[in-house]
Amino acid sequence: MMSNWITRKNTKAVDVGGVLIGNNNPISVQSMTNTNTCDVLSTINQINDLQAAGADIVRVSVPGFDEAAAFKEIRKSVDIPLVADIHFDYKIALEVADTADCLRINPGNIGKEDRIAEVINAAKYNNVPIRVGVNAGSLEKDLQKKYGEPNADALVESALRHVDILDKFNFDNYKMSLKASNIEMTVEAYRKISKLIDQPLHLGITEAGSYRAGTVKSSIGIGMLLSEGIGDTIRISLASDPVDEIKIGWDILRSLNIRSRGVKIIACPSCSRQNFNVIEVVNQLEERLEDITEDIEVAVIGCYVNGPGESKAAEIGLTGASPQNLLYVDGAPDKKINSADIVKEIEDKVRTKISLRDSVEIIARS
Repeated sequence: MMSNWITRKNTKAVDVGGVLIGNNNPISVQSMTNTNTCDVLSTINQINDLQAAGADIVRVSVPGFDEAAAFKEIRKSVDIPLVADIHFDYKIALEVADTADCLRINPGNIGKEDRIAEVINAAKYNNVPIRVGVNAGSLEKDLQKKYGEPNADALVESALRHVDILDKFNFDNYKMSLKASNIEMTVEAYRKISKLIDQPLHLGITEAGSYRAGTVKSSIGIGMLLSEGIGDTIRISLASDPVDEIKIGWDILRSLNIRSRGVKIIACPSCSRQNFNVIEVVNQLEERLEDITEDIEVAVIGCYVNGPGESKAAEIGLTGASPQNLLYVDGAPDKKINSADIVKEIEDKVRTKISLRDSVEIIARS
């Protein structure tokens, strides 16, 4: 459910293989494979891992015609929407237009208007959308010369050039991204383009960096834009396992109360007042409950200062106390448990609660 403190910009809807982007549809989470696309089995396995982690859409690099052939084989074996990532050679986009759920092209390197027109015609014929992906690292040469160095205005001008071409050929089945590794530049560019077009926007801080640094940069930049109601789909760009990108993407959406998936753990930072090892318990719970996709909130608080309040507010909560800790379920004290049993007791409660919830839903539908 969309957070009630965010007023989201109403954009047009684009259908990416059954996942609707824009028009107040749920903000989707994407990642991109980093396997060799020609290694069909490895790529399929990674796509399945990403889907299991919560990906709504997966992008696959298609740099050549061998990869285009592999992409077609991959498409047959997965059931999540796939975006074909095309650079330099527009003919590759034509080759996979009948297979991909979306074509990603880069204004800085895809070529002149006549080549873009062919891609548009192929997209029209196959009823697939295009993502126009503007990137600060690959701007058109004349824009590089005009602005001297990448900035928000250069990104927007590049984007608007393609908007003009798309409009010329009466094509509005597209979404837009304007990415840079600089947070300020990226945020400013998205703010500007959001006022100029009504197409859905794909958010990301490109080449954000390592797992830790990239997570911080992406969370700040994407979080700023989402909190302003800008953005319809997100990709977290990390020099890390692509599955991490999906997890961080969901964490950002959960933190803003935009979308929720799986177990949301509220935990204290731990201090000398803790009556059990909070960090160890939280890490174990995250690992053991990772398979759960249903929404449920769990509070793990190490002492009795904030413990009762947080535990009562969560569906399942634990307050550290001596000699035993107090477990809450749906806001009411449930039982006292020893520190050695915390992880098992909470996991059992979570799984039992979800099982009962599912049973009630089945009965209600029958």
